[in-house]
Amino acid sequence: MAAIATVLVASACSSSSSDNGSKSSEVLSKDGKGKKITVWLMDDAQKQWPEVVEAAKTQFKSETGADVDIQWQTWANYTTKVDTALLSDNAPDAIEIGNTQAAKYIDAESFVDLTSVKSQFDNSDKWLDSLAASGKSGDGSKTYAVPYYAGARVMIYRKDLFEKAGVTTPPTTLTELKAALDKVKADNAGTANFSALYLPGKNWYTAVSFGAGSYGVDGVIGKSSGGKWTSTLSDPKFIEGVNTWNELQKAYSVGGTTVDETDQDARMAQGNIAAIIGNGWEVGSVIDPKNGNPDLKDKLATIALPGAAAGDPTPAFLGGSDLAVPEKAKNAALGATFLKIFTNTAQQTLLAKHAIPNAKNLVDAYKAADPANEATGNAAQGKTWFIPNSPMWSGTNETELKNALSAIAAGGDPATELKAVEAKVVGSLNG
Repeated sequence: MAAIATVLVASACSSSSSDNGSKSSEVLSKDGKGKKITVWLMDDAQKQWPEVVEAAKTQFKSETGADVDIQWQTWANYTTKVDTALLSDNAPDAIEIGNTQAAKYIDAESFVDLTSVKSQFDNSDKWLDSLAASGKSGDGSKTYAVPYYAGARVMIYRKDLFEKAGVTTPPTTLTELKAALDKVKADNAGTANFSALYLPGKNWYTAVSFGAGSYGVDGVIGKSSGGKWTSTLSDPKFIEGVNTWNELQKAYSVGGTTVDETDQDARMAQGNIAAIIGNGWEVGSVIDPKNGNPDLKDKLATIALPGAAAGDPTPAFLGGSDLAVPEKAKNAALGATFLKIFTNTAQQTLLAKHAIPNAKNLVDAYKAADPANEATGNAAQGKTWFIPNSPMWSGTNETELKNALSAIAAGGDPATELKAVEAKVVGSLNG
């Protein structure tokens, strides 16, 4: 990744003198008569909310006179494709990227600076915290990518098993959650390998969520000052949260200390797991007729993962997508205008029928679209956390954290294991 970033920086710097329109003083433009812009979007939109895309194209054509060529993409090998495109003179005019991918491109100056026009984007003062942060420069002073949509992790549970054990109302605090899990565990003592709450040791998203619940969401894992990263993994407050996760894992989870969450849906479908923590869409995977158990269709429910106090859930990792304008786009100002229209209140309200929209004030529309959206909506509107906003964050960091947490789940001391891993994580972040 470091090598890619270096190449992209060189390209961005060399393009500053080129006459490709990306350095125009006009960041937004409606002068598009006779033009056509190219936009890369993931096929999630093509499959789930094509009406949002069509509405944005229609409004864009009406306001600018320009047409839009949507080129549908898939996540497979997408990063490699983006790397190549951003180095070419045929870069798309607007592009979708995962929010965990944004930092390296921002650091490489591969996107147009949208700071001066941010206030013209609808609801920009209410964008979801973690999505907004992923689109900013390392020091948080500039905006290079705008939030598109989000996904949040929740607790998915067997309401039939909870009710059978005497838990008739969903828990709202960690204390209530433990009491509920005690009842569910006792009521299913005769079921082999039963997990009242399945917490695989390598599900670092969940473990860090508990850490963020104690430490706070700002600077969780690592924080930057003056361009220097320091770790917060050994902070006593973060360790306190990981201890909570570890206690729950040891008390209620069976058989998952050395694995991650990738197969938890299939495991839950087998019938010996009462609750998991995952993305809201995982409900569909659990009940999938082909790979899951459709008999559980009406037996599952979701809630935001309870926190220390009612109404203050444990912070969720907020994944999702951002939108940006490549620095080398030929029609950069029109690309920015399309993004402004594509993310306006009207389009985001339409999108809310399918996914979590990009602003806190619009999440209620998502919750109203389907009762099943209540939990993920609440999680997104609450405190959320995100990975360190560094171009040097990589899958290696995630692997190191997974291994440390797996060691804790298998019996290791949290403070010792986290102290051991933080030097590797900080070393990576500092290059």
